This record gives sequence, structure tokens and C-alpha cells, in this order.
Amino acid sequence: MPPVRNLPPGYTVIHPNRDKAAAKVMKAIVVLIMLASVGLMLIVTFGGWSKLQGLKPLNFAWCLLFLVLAYYVWRWKRGVLPIAAALAVLVLLVTVIAGTGQFGSGSATSWFDRNTAGFAAPHSIFGGKGLSPDFIGLMVVLLIPVEVVLIVFAMIAFGQGWNVEIEVPIDEAKRGGRPPIVPPAEPSAA
Repeated sequence: MPPVRNLPPGYTVIHPNRDKAAAKVMKAIVVLIMLASVGLMLIVTFGGWSKLQGLKPLNFAWCLLFLVLAYYVWRWKRGVLPIAAALAVLVLLVTVIAGTGQFGSGSATSWFDRNTAGFAAPHSIFGGKGLSPDFIGLMVVLLIPVEVVLIVFAMIAFGQGWNVEIEVPIDEAKRGGRPPIVPPAEPSAA
């Protein structure tokens, strides 16, 4: 239950930092980067379905989480930005391992290594021939800078103070083009 706000009569709450062009641009950039991450992850998941080892449910979970977080960022929920950055760090770690074939067990193979003799072509989620290993490898490698950029931009957006609230007279808020947020009426004592 949200806390009860005790505003003086005739006053409303505004969020002045949300009106700044930099905050609006940053919000749009973070959401677009998150959607690009989802798109790249889905391309890898659908195109290399038969060769993903145990990450299929995790890829869908990450995509769903990124979509939910993007929705909340679009709704000016500043608190999800560090969560988005932390999730981007996890995805970054997995993509570095998948893209390079390093840091894993002795049998770790990058997507680029799968384009040599002895490796079967991946099949898609729909049962047909999947995408080429080189293309999937390129999508995985593209995820690396996308996740780094997401981490940076999410933290910059977090520092913009989207949550700052100021109490102003309702007339002043209307002159500024902001719709007044009217607190709920206090229940009367019976």
C-alpha cells in the first residue's frame, strides 16, 4: 500500500527532473538498448536452438526480465535501473564466454569454432536448419558491447534523479504543463 501523502490544500507533486530533455532521451536510450538485447538474445536462441546447452530457459527468462524492466523504465521507475545493469553484467559474462570460448571448461567452444569440420549445423526452434554458426557468433559478440552500453547508460540514468518530487501549488503545475497529482481524500471520521 502506498504511503499516505499529506499535501497542503491546493498543492500537488511534480517530478521536475523528468521534464528535462536529457532524462527523456536517457529513458528512451535505455529502453531501446534493452529491446535490442532482447532481439539479439532471441536471434541466438531461435537460430541455434539445438546447440544451446541448458541455457534455453535462462535465455527466455532473461528476455522476459529485460522486457519487464524496459516497461518499468518507460514508466519512470528509477529503482529498476540498477537491476537492469546487474542483469546486463550477467548477460555480459555469459556472452563473453560464448563468444570467445574462453574461461569455460576444457570443452568450451565458441560459435565461430562450430563452423569447422566435425560440428553439426544448429537447428532452429522450428525444426528446420538454424542460422549459420558464424552469424550466431556475430550476434553473440554484438551482445557484448550492447550490454556494456546498457550498464553505462542505466547508471547515468540512475544518477539523473527521476524520483525527485517537489510540492507546488496546483496553478503553478498547470502553468508548467504538468497534470496535477491530487492526493486521495482523507477518510472522514464517523
